[in-house]
Amino acid sequence: MLTNASQVILRNAEFIENQDVLILNHEADTLAAELLNSAASVTSLALDFNHYLLLPQKQQKGLSSHFGHQLPTTDAEKRFDVAIIYFPKAKPLAPYLFNLAAKHLKQGGHLIVVGENKGGVKSLAKLLPEYFSTPSKRDNARHCLLFVSELIAQAPVFDLNNWVSQYSLSTPQGEITICNLVGVFSEKRLDQGTELLLSHLPTLEKRVLDFGCGAGVISAALLKANPSLSVECIDINAMALKACELTLAANGMQAKVYPSDGFNQISGQFNGIIANPPFHDGLAATNQIAKDFVKSSASSLAKGGVWQIVANRNLPYADTIAAEFGQVNVPAENNKYKLYQFNK
Repeated sequence: MLTNASQVILRNAEFIENQDVLILNHEADTLAAELLNSAASVTSLALDFNHYLLLPQKQQKGLSSHFGHQLPTTDAEKRFDVAIIYFPKAKPLAPYLFNLAAKHLKQGGHLIVVGENKGGVKSLAKLLPEYFSTPSKRDNARHCLLFVSELIAQAPVFDLNNWVSQYSLSTPQGEITICNLVGVFSEKRLDQGTELLLSHLPTLEKRVLDFGCGAGVISAALLKANPSLSVECIDINAMALKACELTLAANGMQAKVYPSDGFNQISGQFNGIIANPPFHDGLAATNQIAKDFVKSSASSLAKGGVWQIVANRNLPYADTIAAEFGQVNVPAENNKYKLYQFNK
């Protein structure tokens, strides 16, 4: 099933007929594969690991799918006739995607931008840099808008450093340097949940998992407290994973950073699982993800290991934790968050 935005792209397939097409920030469907019915070739870059996994993992002729913050070195110099951007939910990410698209577009190549009416795409004309022509609205269907523009001038060289913000962060473990990329949540201060977690860190040793690592705040604090830890940082967001790598490097720290769909890409057991998991609202789907996380944590925690997370107190963690671990310990809480801990 194609998303609404993908259906609108398919309605306008004449723009990609026999063209070499680049798709950036694609959604949770298989449009990239379906476009091969019209396009000469399709290269896709997913910024969400789950979206990447939906595409054929065995590369088929004409289709090349990737996950990351930019195309791999094998495609770094590749040029395309058409670039398609799904307008991002995190609006600050849009200029990054425009610059990345321009890097890979042939001069005079077409840029197609599609997004939900309420998702910010209506502001495209104000956001699109001058090296693109004024965008023309070509479709309005399925609650989405589709715009077409053209690369009319030489774009600035794409430099990742231009999209990084670096700042010092005070934590209970000491000062750490955070390197954050556009589109990754950051307040330039400890949010209440992470502060509660780091203020009550248990004694950790050996192999520790930071689930939903974001820009690497928790991992850097863990290694600040105990440099001997073997920390693994997982996330589904490519920008977050790269930001985490940059944060660790800025602090002279090392950890294993990689994408994982839940616990599906990890192996073995951990002596510690520490997280401010990215489940913040009360939607049924979010609750199920949270429950799956607790269940997977139970089987991935080594004997004698420590599991500790901080979560919005409105999320129904207690019953799930009790069902999986047999008990619920709440060593600390405030008016918004609860700290849950289990010692195996």
